[in-house]
Amino acid sequence: MAMEVAARALAGGSGARTIGLTVNGRARELRIEPRVSLLDALREHLGLTGSKKGCDQGACGACTVWVDGRRVLACLTLAITCEGREVTTIEGVADGDRLHPMQEAFIAHDAFQCGYCTPGQIMSAVALLGEGHAADDEIAEWMSGNICRCAAYPNIRAAIREVRDAAGGAGR
Repeated sequence: MAMEVAARALAGGSGARTIGLTVNGRARELRIEPRVSLLDALREHLGLTGSKKGCDQGACGACTVWVDGRRVLACLTLAITCEGREVTTIEGVADGDRLHPMQEAFIAHDAFQCGYCTPGQIMSAVALLGEGHAADDEIAEWMSGNICRCAAYPNIRAAIREVRDAAGGAGR
C-alpha cells in the first residue's frame, strides 16, 4: 500500500500541482504532489541523480544540495518550498567540462572510495568554505552531517584544506 501511495505521489496523483523550480540555473516545471521531497523531485522527475538517497531521514548527508546558496538535506525538504528559489545540485557545481576545484581535490586526494556519499560531501565542503568554517579545527565539526561509510575522512579533510589554501586560506 505504501509503495502505491509513493508511486502515485511521484506520478502527480491526487492533489498534484505544477511548480516551477530553478535548478542549476535552469528554469524547470514539474507536476508533483505537495508532499514530494526535493530529493525525489530532483531524482525522479528531473533525472538529476547525482544527489543520493542514503537514509531518507536526514542523518547521512548524501542528499546535500544548496537552496539559495545554503546547504540543505534534500530528503527533508519539500520540493514545493523551493519554488522561486535557486537549487544547486552536484551536477551544477562544475563549470561546463571543467570540474570545480573541490571536485578536482577530491580526485587528487582519493577522498572517496565507493563514491556514494561524494556528491553530498562535495556540496557540503564547498559550502563550508563559503561559510568561513574551514579552520583545521572546524572542518570535522562542520562536515559532521555528512557520513562516509568507507571512512575516507582524512582524505576528505585533506581535499578541503587544499582548496582552502589555494584560495588564500579562506576560513582560517
